[in-house]
Amino acid sequence: MADACFGHPRLAALYDPLDPDRGDLDAYLRIARELRARQVLDIGCGTGVFALLLADEGVEVTGVDPAAASVDVARGKPGAERVRWISGDVSALPPLRVDLATMTANAAQAIADPRAWRNTLRGAYEALRPGGHLVFETRVPARRAWEGWTRARTRQVTDVPGVGPVEHWNQVTDVDGPLVTFRGTFVFRADGAVLTSDSTLRFREREEVERDLRAQGYEVVEVREAPDRPGLEYVFVARRPHEQ
Repeated sequence: MADACFGHPRLAALYDPLDPDRGDLDAYLRIARELRARQVLDIGCGTGVFALLLADEGVEVTGVDPAAASVDVARGKPGAERVRWISGDVSALPPLRVDLATMTANAAQAIADPRAWRNTLRGAYEALRPGGHLVFETRVPARRAWEGWTRARTRQVTDVPGVGPVEHWNQVTDVDGPLVTFRGTFVFRADGAVLTSDSTLRFREREEVERDLRAQGYEVVEVREAPDRPGLEYVFVARRPHEQ
């Protein structure tokens, strides 16, 4: 089930206005060009920002996300007809043979359940052509990013067109080993509504991710740093081997 911040229609509509700077996606565009990917599967596509950037470059894109409200936002954007949108997880995918599968931003860490994680890696593997790549990022656990997720550090007020001022912040509510749970709070000043969304992310060590990838048949090609967040993120580049 999708977190409320992605699955509630009123909150899904806020996702882009509250996070307008998606410079983090530039690295993924460069990787798609580097790999000469012409068919891409965007897992956890959300409101479709990355999928539409790829479509702008003539790439054939399938975007899949379990949050129907976020996919609805994506479908309503200009040029959305160029992308195949699927509401669901990788089990909902039709047969595909893509050059590249991606999980940008928090998508990989948001798959906190070990079984769901294994199923996602396997589903991406099945969607890749032999020699195709899977690329995703995850935060370096040792940097303890969650320590900055407090109301004092994250609180902002954003004037959203058509909505009015929205006050919003994140606050960690629990840390249990690799699992970090936090609550997002959204205050709509125009009508006084207050909505919350609880999310859990899994902070996986590099060795664990590499082991999980190999268990699903991948070759780990490279582990990079996110160029806009050096030392804070792992960017995994894995490949489905060519068939013998």
